[in-house]
Amino acid sequence: MFDTVLVANRGEIAVRVIRTLRRLGVRSVAVYSDADAGARHVREADTAVRIGPAAASESYLSVERLLEAAERTGAQAVHPGYGFLAENAAFARAVTESGRAFIGPPASAIELMGDKIRAKETVLKAGVPVVPGSSGSGLSDAQLIDAATEVGVPVLLKPSAGGGGKGMRLVRDPALFAEEIAAARREARGSFGDDTLLVERWVDRPRHIEIQVMADGHGNVVHFGERECSLQRRHQKIIEEAPSPFLDEETRSAMGAAAVEAARSCGYRGAGTVEFIVAGTDARSYFFMEMNTRLQVEHPVTELVCGVDLVEWQLRVAAGEQLPWRQGDIRMTGHAVEARICAETARPSGERVDFLPSAGTVRLLREPGGEGVRVDSGLSEGSEVGTTYDPMLAKVIAYGTDRSSALRRLRAALAETTVLGVDTNTGFLRALLAHPAVRSGELDTGLVDRDAASLVAAGVPDEVYATAALLRHAALEPSGQGWTDPFSVPSGWRLDGRSAWTTYHFRAPGAEPVAVAVRGRGPGTEVRIGAEGEPVAAHLAAEESGRVRTEWRGTMLGHHHVAGAGERWLGSEGSGWHLVDHDPVAAALRGGAGAHGADALTAPMPGTVTVVKASVGDRVEAGQALVIVEAMKMEHVISAPHAGTVTELDVRPGSTVAMDQVLAVVDPDAADPDAANPGADTGPDADTGPASDTDSDAVGSGRAAAAGSGARAGEGA
Repeated sequence: MFDTVLVANRGEIAVRVIRTLRRLGVRSVAVYSDADAGARHVREADTAVRIGPAAASESYLSVERLLEAAERTGAQAVHPGYGFLAENAAFARAVTESGRAFIGPPASAIELMGDKIRAKETVLKAGVPVVPGSSGSGLSDAQLIDAATEVGVPVLLKPSAGGGGKGMRLVRDPALFAEEIAAARREARGSFGDDTLLVERWVDRPRHIEIQVMADGHGNVVHFGERECSLQRRHQKIIEEAPSPFLDEETRSAMGAAAVEAARSCGYRGAGTVEFIVAGTDARSYFFMEMNTRLQVEHPVTELVCGVDLVEWQLRVAAGEQLPWRQGDIRMTGHAVEARICAETARPSGERVDFLPSAGTVRLLREPGGEGVRVDSGLSEGSEVGTTYDPMLAKVIAYGTDRSSALRRLRAALAETTVLGVDTNTGFLRALLAHPAVRSGELDTGLVDRDAASLVAAGVPDEVYATAALLRHAALEPSGQGWTDPFSVPSGWRLDGRSAWTTYHFRAPGAEPVAVAVRGRGPGTEVRIGAEGEPVAAHLAAEESGRVRTEWRGTMLGHHHVAGAGERWLGSEGSGWHLVDHDPVAAALRGGAGAHGADALTAPMPGTVTVVKASVGDRVEAGQALVIVEAMKMEHVISAPHAGTVTELDVRPGSTVAMDQVLAVVDPDAADPDAANPGADTGPDADTGPASDTDSDAVGSGRAAAAGSGARAGEGA
């Protein structure tokens, strides 16, 4: 076994690898960019080395700086985690050429399986079924169109050189072949430096099932069963489980054997995952999609049901040890489910939901624990979540004796999860786990996108506004003892004996301001939401550090909370709400979006402007793309809300923008019928491709590329 291992990654995976290194008595070396100087993985490692500025290209993607860090610290091996350089053959080769062990497969296997076309040809020769589609590499646009026509719509366009959902395009209309090929090539070239595409038959309502394999350097290959990864959003996995509720033992054995043959066919070594697309109507109809030549985000569910530490065996295999198991020794016991906690804001937009990257400082953190609950997290209070890296913050995993108990335990664990200061998808995940199809196991990769709108709460609940107002009201109470001037008490008391209302104004990002009036003190307090709202009996029943209990309509409710200058975060049952104090007079004087009404296009998230497609004075059509904002490697297209003329546009490529900052103003044409209802498409309505994440290379939901927000070109290939 090695004495010192450098972890060439960040966040939760770096913390997770360091945990195993500590258990094995191996010295750990973390690396960090300037943006991560205070990160949890830096604090938990035995040694940490700064490798450059925040930009990944100058830090986590710099082979030279990573190898320098290994040299300085005497690291004998490098663990790449997932994302960044984990599937970079040149990095693997550079590590081994430096005299160190690469804790992953040989560079030759990474190269082979990283080329989807060669990978399909290789596993097909080994007897593994593949998805029908094009053959050969370097196909021209015309050849791709011919192949797509032969396969028949719907078809999926996929980049050959990478994964993570980047550049994938579902085409249902043959008339769109040329347009979608051009878009897919453009994104593939930007993400991977290679615009080679292939065509595959699209399987409607597919399931995504993957097999975990492990191979040593002595010819032994085994699999640890399957994971069901069909709960995805735009090709991005968000919930994974093991085993799959869909497979019978015969199919499980056949898919496992196929995965082992796929690993043997490329001379694999270490932990890897063979991914299959499975027809939702027939579990025996499965096809190889690709092989991920690394550890995957969802590996904990396999660890829990198989009782194995996959990171430990990555290390042991890299150190030359043999696997101690034969296939018959491996059993799956019980059930495990994982939820990925990501920094993002859910914004309902008509019949769809836009999931926008979020950023901020973690002001309050409560992570779950208890029997059967595991948390893999890179978070701590004070963590800065920026828009430079992938948005995944943590994973909550639950184990139970059966599927239903694991699902219940995970929902309960998510209810105990509170992250204030940064928007997360925790509440959405809890709602998804309660979906009837999820509970029954009737899954497919399009379920989340079809039903997302029904799983996102529309706006901030009244009781949250009430709690925020009551907290502000309570802060006005005199702190001294003895006689109290009645006019200094926030009771609304007047000489005539009647109580008056004290009004507080709040605004949630992306929403209109809300006035909340409070009258009285103690149990006799009343709260009114909005000018026309009915008074409701409500009061703070108890308050302690970071938590408050509110009686609202006769029900006692608990919220975590934290306040800052002019803002307050509240959280409950996994959901979080950010309320900013709103001054109507000051807002009117400042102007901004409100001064322009619905003609203004504002930034839906903090980020960087990457493309500006219009100029002041241009006449634009409704839905025409004007500005592209990128955050956490997700591109978000800002489109014209109606036909008209651009009268303001104060950003340029490279500009940093804040959430809700005005980007452009489009004055409507006088005769434009949409001008009366311009709010329909002021936000994102165009895609530059399906989203990806640190780990998902699924075939996904099959959304048309022109609906919803952006293309995540994140580090996770």
